[in-house]
Amino acid sequence: MVDFLKVNKENMMNIKLGASLLSWITPLWNAESGKYAIERTAKTGFDLIEILLPGSMDFDAATVKKQLKENHLEAVCSLNLPKDAHIAFYPETAEKLIKKAIDKVDELETHLLAGVLHSGIGVFTGKPLTKNEKEIITEVWCNVADYAQTRNIDIAIEPINRYESYVCNTAENVLDLINGTGKDNLFLHLDTFHMNIEENNFYDPIINSGKRLKHIHVTESHRGMLGEGNVNWEAFFSALKEINFEGNLVLENFSSSVPGMQEKVSLWQQSPYNAQELAEGSLAFLKKHMEK
Repeated sequence: MVDFLKVNKENMMNIKLGASLLSWITPLWNAESGKYAIERTAKTGFDLIEILLPGSMDFDAATVKKQLKENHLEAVCSLNLPKDAHIAFYPETAEKLIKKAIDKVDELETHLLAGVLHSGIGVFTGKPLTKNEKEIITEVWCNVADYAQTRNIDIAIEPINRYESYVCNTAENVLDLINGTGKDNLFLHLDTFHMNIEENNFYDPIINSGKRLKHIHVTESHRGMLGEGNVNWEAFFSALKEINFEGNLVLENFSSSVPGMQEKVSLWQQSPYNAQELAEGSLAFLKKHMEK
């Protein structure tokens, strides 16, 4: 007889624990701050770092790859489309930018591009997503998926809350568009902060996503220390075990101790923890839940 509890526990061990670049620095990449984030992520004990690529693509992949190797750290990349690359309005611009990001992922010799790849953050029409807009997005996703496939790269798309986008707010929104492409290398990227606003619970979206779920930002309802907010972590981890999740859990909480962070991410309240405390405490929280 198969011991399903044992199987689930073993599969959970395939999860990689990471920290976002934003755990340490503001979302403006430069060589000095990037090196610092890589070193802090490694020394804190994470498996990988998620590098948020700059829209300018001013990013020396060769140097970063060397820094990652020196710190024995893996990496994934993400990209958040800017307003001037909102797919429904500027499909050609968006496609070119996503392909440039895929090139950077390839240069790093890693295999995942995640992030907000359905719309420019902060762009609104005042109306729900239209059928024509869905068709435009689907066409661009098909093109970038094909481009990524030739480089053995997967793409994971993140729904965000209604105050930041009208295009994809829920897991279902992303999955519906992915299903329309027929592409096997398009996946879902969830974020517990946005789930807390848009989803009915933390269990069903994960169960319904199944093997399409590749990458998750783990953070609290207030972007602070894991376990001190409203996220239902019991339901969250229960669902991950149910689907035998094999992917990345990447910490994306913010501390006001990082210079410039409050303005960049609208973190107006003073954080009770500095960045290092937040990372260490949240990593311990994740490991504790994964051992259950």
